[in-house]
Amino acid sequence: MRLNLGSRWRFGAATALVVAVALLGYAIASAVRESPGHSAGNRRPSPPIISPTPPPPHRPAGPSIVLVLTDDQRWDTLWAMPIVQRDLVAHGITFADAFLVNSLCCPSRATILTGEYSHSTGVYSDVGPHGGFHAFKDRSTIATWLRNDGYHTGLFGKYLNEYHGTYIPPGWDRWFAFQQPPGYSNYHVNDQGTIRFFGGRPSDYSTDVLAARAVSFIRSTPGPLFLYFAPFAPHYPARPPLRYRTAFSDLPPYRPPNYNEADVSDKPAYIQRRRPFTPANEALIDGVRRDQYRSLLAVDDAVGQIVDALRATHRLRTTLILFMSDNGLTWGEHRLGIFKQVPYEESIRTPFVIRDDMLIHRPRTDRHLVLNLDVAQTFAEVAGVAAPGAEGNSLVPLFTDPSAPWRSDFLIEHTNGSTIPTYCAVRTVRYIYVFYSTGERELYDLQQDPFELQNRASDPHYAAVLRYLRLRLRQLCKPPPPEYVPG
Repeated sequence: MRLNLGSRWRFGAATALVVAVALLGYAIASAVRESPGHSAGNRRPSPPIISPTPPPPHRPAGPSIVLVLTDDQRWDTLWAMPIVQRDLVAHGITFADAFLVNSLCCPSRATILTGEYSHSTGVYSDVGPHGGFHAFKDRSTIATWLRNDGYHTGLFGKYLNEYHGTYIPPGWDRWFAFQQPPGYSNYHVNDQGTIRFFGGRPSDYSTDVLAARAVSFIRSTPGPLFLYFAPFAPHYPARPPLRYRTAFSDLPPYRPPNYNEADVSDKPAYIQRRRPFTPANEALIDGVRRDQYRSLLAVDDAVGQIVDALRATHRLRTTLILFMSDNGLTWGEHRLGIFKQVPYEESIRTPFVIRDDMLIHRPRTDRHLVLNLDVAQTFAEVAGVAAPGAEGNSLVPLFTDPSAPWRSDFLIEHTNGSTIPTYCAVRTVRYIYVFYSTGERELYDLQQDPFELQNRASDPHYAAVLRYLRLRLRQLCKPPPPEYVPG
């Protein structure tokens, strides 16, 4: 029998048996003294030492929630983060087919906060009129839902594009947010309503600064908490801290079959207009890729520090930790350099790992189609609160039942950027179909063609598939993005 998560954490309509089991579980967890923090050993230089602060006077009564949200991290980079591997992957579920419903920073973050598509949040892009901080309606988010239920909430890092000033959105007790633009050095932060500047000293490196504040929040906050940790890494220009500037120096070049794609005659015009790479282009992409891996090592350190703080405050066993990115990125595929927003796999995928020791009892990899759209609803179910307006699915059923009924497709939206036409796309387990506002179409059979080299939109052998996906896209793409006419 699978227990309802609201019953797991609170009294009310639960039966006496469920209450007894829950209380017994918390008593046992409280009695267990978990092992002390990890040591970086000889793997690489140690991260900055964070001065400990006293733990809260009593253990929280409910589940804490931690979201680690990186910026522009590809789904296939977790291999280079050993602490994430040790502390999250080895204890949780790695969702290998996790996606973004709009592969761009601001709309993705709006979706994560609300569980709503861009057509519901109104945030389609990073800047106005259909994007950015000013387009986001912040009165109802996962932060307000949790805070209204007694959670202590804290955001450390990037909020939304175009955010600046001393304004603190509803739902946040502790606010330490980048002023736009964020950076690795020489940046401004809204620290609880006061604008602070951090310069170029090693101690100002932003990932480390954010980690120190996040750890302090965990150690000094009583009761259940919601921590939103959002470093700038590995976003371009991906400047690593001094201690990691020579890491990955022997990283081999990345040259998959669709790198600098030779024949793009079957691609939309915005791809066909792109020239093949020069040696200078290739060197630039290779350098950014190395620096992205280097900058992720600081994020890896931060994850270890956060886990240590949860352990020290006796929260680790009763905390859900989610690690993900706001969007993916290309590294030269389809003649695209360092690029996002496109409907190709490298852009729409995200790393996605969940650790929850109370519900996930053995590590595994899961192949269900999970989305950033599901995050808010998952957090809400774990906490036992409502998720008004959420359009995703809670992932909790998949924690204990890999055969639970689940989606077989989803919608991707994009509004016209500088070079990419507006489009809607439907991605299934096997196919992706894209229809652009220009009338251009793309259809890829990902089972036969995982690198999306052969556009099958005009292939008669795929006529039946195309008819079905065209109909499905009409059903999903409602309302359509601005300036978009469904085909």
